[in-house]
Order: sequence, then C-alpha cells, then structure tokens
Amino acid sequence: MSSPSASAPDQPPFRDAALPLRKRVDDLLERLTLDERIAMLHQYAPAVPRLGVAEFRTGSEALHGVSWLGEATVFPQAVGLGASWDEELVRRVAEAVSVELRAFHRHRPPVLAADRGANSLQAWAPVLNLLRDPRWGRNEEGYSEDPVHTARIGEAFCRGLAGDDPTYLRAAPVLKHFLAYNNEDDRCTTSSGLRPRVLHEYDLAAFRPVVEAGAATGAMAAYNLVNGRPCHVSPLIEEELRRWARPTGHELFVVSDAEAPSNLVDPEQYFDDHVESHAAALKAGIDSFTDHGEDSDTPVGRLREALERGLIAPADIDRAVWRQLELRFRLGEFDPELDPYAGIGPEVIDSPEHRALARRAAAESVVLLKNDGLLPLDPARTPRVAVIGPLADALQEDWYSGTLPYQVTLAAGLAAALAERGGELVTVEGADKIALRSRTTGEVLGKTTFSVVDWGDALTLRCAETGLYLSVKGDGSLVADQERIKSWEVHETFRLEPAGDGESVLLRGVITGRYAVVDPVGGRVAMTGDDPQQAERWQRELLHDGRAEAVEAAAAADLVVVALGNHPMINGRETEDRANIALPEGQEQLLRAVAEVQPQTVLVLTSSYPYALDWADEHLPAVVWTSHGGQETGNALADVLLGGAEPAGRLPQTWYRGDDELPRPLDYDIIKAGWTYQYHGVAPRYAFGHGLSYTDFDYRDLRLSQPQIDRDGSVEVAVTLANTGARSGSEVVQLYVRALDAVHQAPRLRLADFRKARLEPGEEQELTFRLAAEQFAHWDVATGAFTVDPGGYEIVVARCAEHPVLTAPLNVTGPAPAPRVVVDRSVRAVDFDDYAGLTIIDATRTSGDAVTATDPARPATLLFRRVDLSGAVRVAVETARENAGAGEARLELRAGEQLLAEVEVPVTGDRYSWTTVTADLAAQLDGVHDLQLTLHSGFRLAAFRFAASD
Repeated sequence: MSSPSASAPDQPPFRDAALPLRKRVDDLLERLTLDERIAMLHQYAPAVPRLGVAEFRTGSEALHGVSWLGEATVFPQAVGLGASWDEELVRRVAEAVSVELRAFHRHRPPVLAADRGANSLQAWAPVLNLLRDPRWGRNEEGYSEDPVHTARIGEAFCRGLAGDDPTYLRAAPVLKHFLAYNNEDDRCTTSSGLRPRVLHEYDLAAFRPVVEAGAATGAMAAYNLVNGRPCHVSPLIEEELRRWARPTGHELFVVSDAEAPSNLVDPEQYFDDHVESHAAALKAGIDSFTDHGEDSDTPVGRLREALERGLIAPADIDRAVWRQLELRFRLGEFDPELDPYAGIGPEVIDSPEHRALARRAAAESVVLLKNDGLLPLDPARTPRVAVIGPLADALQEDWYSGTLPYQVTLAAGLAAALAERGGELVTVEGADKIALRSRTTGEVLGKTTFSVVDWGDALTLRCAETGLYLSVKGDGSLVADQERIKSWEVHETFRLEPAGDGESVLLRGVITGRYAVVDPVGGRVAMTGDDPQQAERWQRELLHDGRAEAVEAAAAADLVVVALGNHPMINGRETEDRANIALPEGQEQLLRAVAEVQPQTVLVLTSSYPYALDWADEHLPAVVWTSHGGQETGNALADVLLGGAEPAGRLPQTWYRGDDELPRPLDYDIIKAGWTYQYHGVAPRYAFGHGLSYTDFDYRDLRLSQPQIDRDGSVEVAVTLANTGARSGSEVVQLYVRALDAVHQAPRLRLADFRKARLEPGEEQELTFRLAAEQFAHWDVATGAFTVDPGGYEIVVARCAEHPVLTAPLNVTGPAPAPRVVVDRSVRAVDFDDYAGLTIIDATRTSGDAVTATDPARPATLLFRRVDLSGAVRVAVETARENAGAGEARLELRAGEQLLAEVEVPVTGDRYSWTTVTADLAAQLDGVHDLQLTLHSGFRLAAFRFAASD
C-alpha cells in the first residue's frame, strides 16, 4: 500500500488522505447541503456528483457466505460455525466471505435499478441474538445460547470481515439484531420482557464485548419491542451500544431493519404518524432507514417534514450522516489508490482455497452426539452401506445462504470415499410416491405422481418424473415447476388433511391456508377453497411405498446411515417459529422402521435447530448432528463418518428431551422461566457443550494460582489435558464458574472461558486461563451495577455443562452486601428481586421502564429482599392509570405479613401521564425486611420512595 500524500491544491481537504479521519469527515459533511444530508438517511443514499461522491447502499447479507449475489462459497450455517467452538476457524471463514464480497463489489457492477448498490461492503453479519428458545425460526442464524460463547465467536467473525489493516476495512460488520430478538410469530408487535438482571447478564452481554473490542462497525435494531418499547426507538442504542463504542475511537453506525421504521406506526401503532415515528427513530440513534425499498422519497419526505415541524434538528441529521461518512472513508471509498483490498479479483469467488476451507469448516462443526463404537465406519467390516432419507442426496440453501456453486451431498461424499476403500453404497430417499385422484373428475392431479416428504407440519410434493416441486401460483393454480425452494414466500408446502369420510383427503396450501378446488365443468384445479366444505376430495393412491423400499435396502446392507433433518425454508425459518422440537412424524417412522431391520444404523441429522432425539439416543448405536454445512457437506460428513476427520464440534445450545415442557416462547426471563443450561432444572437429552470424540482425553492437575481473591483481583487457572487414546483429536476444554453462597438466584453454572486444543496420541498440554473477578459478577438490582459478592465460588472444568470433570474452590473476599436503601431514595419498580403475574412496560415513549399486572383481574406481586426500612414513616409511589377500568386500583405494601400501607391509585387519563401518590405507613418497622408490593387492577407503577419523619 502506498503512503498517504497531500491532496492536489485544487482538491478539497476530504480528499487528503494525510489528514486525520475526523477532519476529513467534518470537511465533507460541511460541503453537503441540508437536502443532500437528509437524502443520505435512506438505505439508498444518492450520489452527489458535484463533489464526486458516489451512491451508497447499506447492507449486504454475509452470514455464512455472500448472499443473494450469485454463486459464492457457502459455509456452514452460523449455528454450525458456533458448534466448531473455533475462533480462528470462524475468523478465517469470515475473511473468505469478505474477500468474496470485495470481489463482487468491484467486479459485479449493478445492472438493473433493482440491483443498485446490492453489493455493498457493509456486511449485515454476524447475528448475536442468543439461542434461548430452540423453537425460534431463525435459530440457524445465531451462534449459541450462551453470551460468552456468542461474543467470542461473534468477535472472531467481525475481525475476519474487517481485515487487519489499521486504516481501511475489508468489509464493515454490522451486529444483528439489537435486542432480545428470539421469536418470529408476531415479531413486529411482541415485546420481550427483560428484567434488569436478564438484560445485563444475558442479552446485552453478547453484544457488549464485541462492541467494546472495536470489532464491530455498526448494529441493526431488531423488529421486536423490549419492555413495551420498539427497539428502533430504544434508549439502549445510546445508553449502551454507543457508550461501549466511544473508547474505540470510531462511531457505531446503526441501521434499521427492513420496513421497521414504518412498523412503528402501522402494526405497532406506537406513534400516531410516520413523521413523528421517523423523527423518534433518528433521535434514538437510527442512522439509516431501510424502508420502502428503493423508494427514497417516502422516508426522506417524512424526515424532511419532521425537520419542518421541529421534531428533529439539523444536528440530529448531521450526527447520523457523519457516522455514515466515517464508515465510507474507512471502507476506502475516497482513497481507492490506498485501499489495500481494492485489487481483489473475481478469481477468489469459490476458489480452491475457499472450497478447502468450506470442507474443513463443515467437518469441524459436526457433533458426535452418541457413539457405542460403531463410528468411525470400517468399510472392511461393513462394505455395503445404505444411505436413506430425505437428506441422503440433497443439499438445501437457507434464506441467507449464497447460491451453491456445486453440491456434494452425503450420498455423493460417502460414495466417493467408499469407492476408494472398496465399499459399495446404495441411496434411497424413503419417500412415498403417490397420485392424487379427484373424486369429482377422476383425473390425477397434474397428470403425474409425486414424491412426498414430511418436513413437520408441512410436506412437499415433488414431481416424480421431473423432480420439480409443486407450487401454488398467484391465481391459485398448481404447477410443478420449482427446482429449489428459496423465496421469501414459500409456495411449495402443503398439508393432506383427512376429509372425514375415512377414505379421501383434502389438499391444503400452507402459504394461503386455502384448499384445492376442482371445477366440475372444465376440471381446472385451484387453491381457492376457504373452508373444507368447498374442498375437493382426493383419493390418495400409493404407487410406491418409500418406507418399504427403505426397509428392504436396510436389510440388504451391512450398515445404514439415515439422513434426516429440516428444510431451512420450511417449518422454522424467518417469520415462522416451530410449534415443538419433535422430529417430523414421517421421518421418525422411517428411522424406526429402518433400525428395526438393521441395528447397525447411524442417524445423521442435518438441521438448523435442535430436535428431541429420545428414541434415537436410546435405540441407535450412533447419532451425529450437523447444521446445513454448505457445498462441502457431503465430503465433510464422509470425512467424519469414516474417520478421516475428527468429530470436533460441540453443541452450542441445549437439546431438551421430548417430554420436557419448555417455557412459553415469549417468556424471555431465562432466570425465572428456566431457560438454557444456566437455569434449566431438568437434565437435557444433550447438554450445552456436549460432543464426543474418537479418542479419549484425560483431565488432571487443576490448579489455581491462589485460593482467594478480592473483588478487583484475578486468578490463574491451569489444567493438564492429555490424549490417552490411539488417535489424534480435538477437545474443547470448558471452564465454568458457580456461586456457592449467592444471596440472589445464581446460575447453576456459567461459562467463563473455553479453549479448543488438538493433541496427538499420548500428547499432553497444560492450558492456562486467567479469570478476572468481574467474571463472577452479577447485576445488582439494588445498586444498578455489576457487583461481585464475597463468598465461596467453584471453578469447574467440564466436558460439557452436565459433565464436570474437575473442580476447585475459590473464595472472594470483601464486605458483605449491605441491605437495600429505600428511605429517602427512589427505587425503580423494575428493580425487583422476584415477581409474579407481572409485565414490564415502557414508562414513556423515550425512556424508563415500569410494571403492570399481566392480567388486571389478578393481583401482581413484586418482592424486594433485604430492605432497610429504618425511620420510614410514609411512602410515595409513581403511578399512571389510563382509565377507571374494572375494580378498585390500589397498591398494597407489606413487610412480611405486616401491612405497611395501601395506596389508592387515581386515574391520570393516559398511560404516560404519571402522578405521585403518598400514604402514611400504618406501622413503622426499623431494621431489614423483605418488602412485597401487590398491584390490584390495571395500573402502572414506575417507582416508589420511603420517607423518614421530618
């Protein structure tokens, strides 16, 4: 890279690469007119020809490969990368993604208006949302259920995208989605209730280390609401995200999610008009509006009107545009001759090096869930192998994957590997082939037969002759013309429902919920029936029994690999959560039928999320899981199954049992609900961090540098890992901490650190970790800050969250926590220690949290432990009550069984109209007590304050 030099005399200062970045940005911003600045607030920022400034678009999708721009290297899904627990590998994958993004940016100029700026160097990745609920439709996009693990893998991905140059970025990573986004059903109107401990210890904890490290350049706000307030107007953008970023020396560029600014008015009805909502979003910290597609006029017009109405000031616009310009300078837009990444050519896309990396990444993410010694396979003992199932010879793309440049399926990968070893392979899909014959006309639907695959709550019908999927068209007609399923709206899924006559079925399209109807005159079939009475009755004719064929193949084989799992575009995807974690019934039946005739059966599960594998774990000798691993999936799985590669992956989330009743999807309180390995009380099927190896590892000599530390100290932890088996292998050493004397509800375990180590047979290695006292901290609701309580802790070295192998005690010294001060100090209602029947809501549209009863007809309670009531004689409470409603609205305060006060809550006329109501205490209690507040009827409570006598 050439050194910066002063610009020519006739060039403005912003063109001078020798000037400090801030001065260059300031200079360019000052040269833009107000209209030009406002125009830059839209996703499609127009060019400014008079200054030689090009157009700019925010956002290219780059989650596990360059998406939507054509053929590009496809790496494992994010959850698969998380399963690798390998930060260096993830960094290399992200580097490859950003290199290909650079190649697209330079060598694929947009052709159509709709393609304008599509190859932006701002990468909308990684996703740091935590995998709290395995039923989340976008589970595949996250790394882990644990914030430490997620932050570490996320930072590695960011650094790979950004590159190593101190001045210029290869690509600009944007963290998704801020904040607490983990459900798809009604995602634009549901609120994620985050008590302060969950907010700070869990959801923010995944984002904070990545931002503080300077690894991210931006963030995207989430669709959902948090505590009743849409994320796009959340004060947390400024109070947390930007506060973390300031010490890095660069601004954080925050973008909206698609159409989310308009959602503030339309589905959410949080503001009365779009002008007000767009102004609020800008002031809250949204710098770029991804709204109305390429129609800049609508959102820019709203912002211009907001300026005219005085809802925003020019300074608000300048702040947002400044952040965009800083990012564009860092991406080398204004210094093409100095940008070290400007010369990347198209030959890097799907290069041999990237193919090899894709194969390695896919292999490293494979998790061996169970193995009774059957794996690795020995072709000498099992020369005839049958691969059976819907994913035996198929690879799938997800919504955020690139277009596969080629496909190596499991069957193809195993066939090639077995051929080298003298083995044979047969492939059977195991799908029924059926005809659907109209009871009205006697005609067969489509005049063809269909292969039927059950994906769970939906099935696909694929033409047996052409292999094309049956699809519902805009006019309701049915045509088998789709080679792949990859569109925002999936028109290729159906249900066959009993007609009620015991003989026939109804054909229903999932996309519209409508039934197939046959015109009795012309015989035309269309999905236009709104109810079963209008629907055609179809005779389901079984022409080929897929399960019987699978059983026959299994019986003739020496070993069977059953390939099951999900289709990433069906039953669990963006906009659609799963109802449960069960395997699709058809797939479960296929597995059991095959295993009954061939005990030597391996289940290879390829999925975007966990399933309940109770029967498989209890009856099969081996179970393997991988995410959708991209173009090299088949080679990677063959490598692992045949022992050419070690199963080096470990689970990044808990796999629950089928009979384990999971918390409600919208219960975001991991502490009280019992989510994740930290708080779930029932032993799972497979624990967080679980994964087996082909070799054996021994842990010994756990040592702490000292037996106790103070609350500002640290401790060195050392452990010896030895490979005692006959093969080389990888082990993920997991270091957890546990509080033994906690006065709060502490996690059962909490991941503090981890290290992936590869050892040869007989090799041993001493691994050292440094644990700072802050890694033992919890969010103290009494002080509103992280704190480390003194007392006993345990350092746990484990193979997974349910398999500790070594423990060591550690004592933290310091003064005992003082009782909570409530006299002459305002206490936020949301800072409770425990609660029941409560919902957290917004105190105002711009800031603050409050609480209200979830059901106004039932009391809600708040518990504040160890409260010092000495000297208290009266209480003042901040309340809001929109209308009289039903029943008497009052707040009851008790210390133990002692009634302290009852406060009548007046009507204020609006949920954001707050008033302070006081009451004298019925009894004066000195000392420390547990304080309980009970809310009767539907009012809002923001805070309370006890006062001493005058």
